[in-house]
Amino acid sequence: MEITLELIVFAVLAIFITVSAVLAVSTRRILRAATYLLFVLFGTAGIYFQLNYSFLGAVQLLIYAGGITVLYVFSILLTSSEGDKAEELKGYKFVAGLAATLAGLGVCLFITLKHRFLPSHFEHGELSVRTIGHALMSSDKYGYVLPFEVISLLLLACIVGGIMIARKR
Repeated sequence: MEITLELIVFAVLAIFITVSAVLAVSTRRILRAATYLLFVLFGTAGIYFQLNYSFLGAVQLLIYAGGITVLYVFSILLTSSEGDKAEELKGYKFVAGLAATLAGLGVCLFITLKHRFLPSHFEHGELSVRTIGHALMSSDKYGYVLPFEVISLLLLACIVGGIMIARKR
């Protein structure tokens, strides 16, 4: 296997995403966890850009890294007091979390090692924006208009809930 610049960039992004994800779930400060989540989302956008999926990379940056992370930080700042820390896991909670982590790792490794990845099925490049838009907003069997509306209602409920919590203070 030849080491190329593309492979080095992928390895750097993968390590960056992995380290940020581990820091996001292991930190005790919730605002730092949201910041590390932002780093994970930036790294994922980098992988999309590396695969020549510029539309998905832009959506990742605008919607997830921009909008969703701002919503998380907004809700954290509204609901938590200064210096909030997560409680330390003790006893069975730690063992259950460790067991779930090891089980998930085992399933991921099993699937990755048993699957034959055929390079002929993957094509670099992206679809036209018109095709992506029609697929996202269609109401056909595999359309995404219903999940899009459900998520928009969920985000609206989160914003209204945050405002109600802020008004009580």
